[in-house]
Amino acid sequence: MRLDELKPAPGSRHRRKIVGRGIGSGHGAQSTRGMKGQRSRAGWGGMTGFEGGQIPLIRRLPKRGFRHTAFRVDMAVVNVGDFEKRFEAKAAVSPETLKAAGLFKRGARLKVLGGGELTKALTVKAHAFSASAQEKIKRAGGQTELIGRHSGGRKPESSGVDVKDTGPRLSPG
Repeated sequence: MRLDELKPAPGSRHRRKIVGRGIGSGHGAQSTRGMKGQRSRAGWGGMTGFEGGQIPLIRRLPKRGFRHTAFRVDMAVVNVGDFEKRFEAKAAVSPETLKAAGLFKRGARLKVLGGGELTKALTVKAHAFSASAQEKIKRAGGQTELIGRHSGGRKPESSGVDVKDTGPRLSPG
């Protein structure tokens, strides 16, 4: 028999501890709270992570980095080696054709990676390409096209005036 196999006898019950019902009960006066201190007072609930005045663990551990997930862009990835098996030469590869082929299931954006080999000339449209994927597609005689990006690497201007960025902007008013 082990300690974890112990069970109370069938039909037996253990009475709960009654405190604060007079000195004769054995649990009167301080009601098992001790004499003085924060824990003996009414209303003490304890603070999460409180270690009795010692520097809490959350303050002792080093803090390294912070990843904010509100602006994270989820990318589904596909390797160029998968194009070799699923597409004919001179075919246009886009997120729609990849979904039809069963390669692009989830995610709003598509990134093409350079895993595998490619020998067919394909026109590949995606939101992002790795450097090795671009190089392999071009070496096979194909083309890469970015979806949803501005041309020339500049943001489109809202007005005809070219304004130089001088730092943080103050809100008007």
